[in-house]
Amino acid sequence: MRWNRLGWVAMAVLALAVAAYAFAVALTPEWRPPLVRDLFGQRPLAAWGHLLGGGVALAAGAFQLNTRLRNRWLGLHRWLGRVYAAAVGVGGLSALVLAPHALTGAVAATGFALLGLCWLATTALAVRAIRGRRLAAHRDWMVRSYALTLAAVTLRIYLGSSQLAGISFTVAYPAIAWLCWVPNLLLAEWFVRSPRARAMLAASAVPERWRRMPEPPRA
Repeated sequence: MRWNRLGWVAMAVLALAVAAYAFAVALTPEWRPPLVRDLFGQRPLAAWGHLLGGGVALAAGAFQLNTRLRNRWLGLHRWLGRVYAAAVGVGGLSALVLAPHALTGAVAATGFALLGLCWLATTALAVRAIRGRRLAAHRDWMVRSYALTLAAVTLRIYLGSSQLAGISFTVAYPAIAWLCWVPNLLLAEWFVRSPRARAMLAASAVPERWRRMPEPPRA
């Protein structure tokens, strides 16, 4: 459990750092790099929506995945879940507006567009599952959704690494448009299907009062 806790702390620190950066760039024009400045000049509503929606989703989702917080403050968990879903809706739709205009061309544009679609779809399925009181399915879809939210973190890690390695932006960026989210989603899929992970989640991630909720009748 110690490693699980350390893993959550590391993930939360990175997520909150990128969220803070997104808020700072959105709210402080002089901090915007040239690429972001161009986005605000050409498509300001989409730029605002993507930065603020993505930042809120990163911050809210980090706390949603903490077992102790979720089990202790169920009401807060539900409200943060609503905030997270709304933020993904805004951020994901804005991403679909911005994706066709991604730098370096069609490969990057397609990667970011599919990321936006998968982000919206996994979150919608998580919301649908909890409304149907299918708790295990909700948990699994939320793991997938937040893995895609964390693409904002992995994208910056890959961008920084490619610069340190001396790889030109035009070569690296099309690959990063896919690498920032496809491995995340594959890792999430492995996690939700892993017997050990499923046993851990079933034992600790669902509050006792949630376990007593009746499942809906099957058709």
